[in-house]
Amino acid sequence: MLTNDASNDNKSEAPRNSREAEHSTKDSCSAINSCFRLSSTLQIEEGNKLLRKILILFVQQMANEVVLLDFETSPFATRVRIALEEKGIEYKSKVEDLSNKSSTLLKMNPVNQQIPVLIHNGRPICESMIIVQYIDEVWSHKPSLLPSDPYRRAHARFWADYIDKKMYPTGKNLWASKGELKESSKKELIQCFKILEEELGDKLYFGDESFGYIDLAFISFYSLFYTFETLGNWSMAAEFPKLVEWGERCLRKESVSKSTSDQKEVYEVVLQIKQELGIE
Repeated sequence: MLTNDASNDNKSEAPRNSREAEHSTKDSCSAINSCFRLSSTLQIEEGNKLLRKILILFVQQMANEVVLLDFETSPFATRVRIALEEKGIEYKSKVEDLSNKSSTLLKMNPVNQQIPVLIHNGRPICESMIIVQYIDEVWSHKPSLLPSDPYRRAHARFWADYIDKKMYPTGKNLWASKGELKESSKKELIQCFKILEEELGDKLYFGDESFGYIDLAFISFYSLFYTFETLGNWSMAAEFPKLVEWGERCLRKESVSKSTSDQKEVYEVVLQIKQELGIE
């Protein structure tokens, strides 16, 4: 199903998995404490060195536990998955049932009660692009997603904010409304694509030669391109060829292709939402 950072109003295919995160942080802390106590009691003798080394490695792994409260077709959760893959971070994906939110989600994000939520060492980080920035800062030894130059970093944040404010709210109105509101949403969405294509220009990526922060913010909506053009009755390839080529280029990255949903599958989900809303 589709969901955003501000609204989780759809059903999940795997509600059982969302419960598995509930005890993960408590179990992790308990395991870490037990390992520390055990390793500290071992004598530094030749026979115990290997066991102690194994315990220390286990403790280090547990102390860096990363859990994502996830939802497969959410463009916002997609952003976080891509960022984690870009950084090469191992994590556990816990799929939420958004019609029956888990106690973990309600506890970890009590204010908005929405996904995605990144839980790092038992501490939650919420809102997709805030999570992406957190990942970029914490795992700073890996290639950065944000530019190092302050001006270019501010520029990237501007466009990510523009995408957040325009893409999902306007796109949602395209499939969740009819009449004048649908038509005005179509015009606004087309204008949004025009502006973004102008910003891309002849560059390979929005961040010039390499995949970066703006690309990550926008590519999560590539799965909705087919939905937009079908419901809006236009052709993305004909109207915005550079954006389509850019999307295909991004998909050649394994971090993107393994993290995004199929366009036709997303379209079927949207049709189901329209049916539930009684909109033909």
